[in-house]
Amino acid sequence: MRLVFIGLAAGFFSALFGVGGGIILVPLLILVADLPERSATATSLAAIGLIALAGSVSYGLHGEIHPGDGALLGVPAAVGAIAGARLQQRLATRALTLSFSVLLASIGIWLLV
Repeated sequence: MRLVFIGLAAGFFSALFGVGGGIILVPLLILVADLPERSATATSLAAIGLIALAGSVSYGLHGEIHPGDGALLGVPAAVGAIAGARLQQRLATRALTLSFSVLLASIGIWLLV
């Protein structure tokens, strides 16, 4: 049931703000579902495909998608995901946790300013 709640929250915030994977899913999977950070990240990435498809169809029905821009973002993002997954496997869990915390805090501060 916890995973269903996490999925609903991720889908809602993904469609509302364009976030879901790293900002919503990973922290909730770690804190609520008690998954280790690496498993939470991997599970989040698996779910993102479904979340992105549902959100894209919804926004596409309203004519809000720019396919060329999506490809220009998506192809390099896929390459970055491969590189990030390789690096993640080499870093200590504590380093991942601290880096992720700094990233989220930095984004929050940037958005507030």
